[in-house]
Amino acid sequence: MAANDDSAPDFDYPSDLLAGQEELHQVRADLQALLKRLPWSVEPLDAVSDTQGWRKLERPASPGWTGDEQAEVEKLRQRELELAVFVTCHRYWSGLSGTEAVRARAALKHLHERPGTDEPG
Repeated sequence: MAANDDSAPDFDYPSDLLAGQEELHQVRADLQALLKRLPWSVEPLDAVSDTQGWRKLERPASPGWTGDEQAEVEKLRQRELELAVFVTCHRYWSGLSGTEAVRARAALKHLHERPGTDEPG
């Protein structure tokens, strides 16, 4: 078994599948960044402080999310779902054997991590 992915065969992914996977990575990164910026609670809540339990929990009061923020999160989550379905149900996978499809899917998920695969957006 090879120690790195360099020995893995290159798969001939269709351009729409590559674009879908790339957009899926971007949408997930955008959603993660947005969620980190937003208050910890969707609804307005008082501060929470529980230092007696096995795991300390302290959070400031949350003003909640605005309607625009909720809509933006929902839009990104919906697009993430659409892209995940597009990528996982793409016709390309039906032309591969079971183990080959698994290897190709794993390679596609990590294609953006390989040097030289960055394309300008």
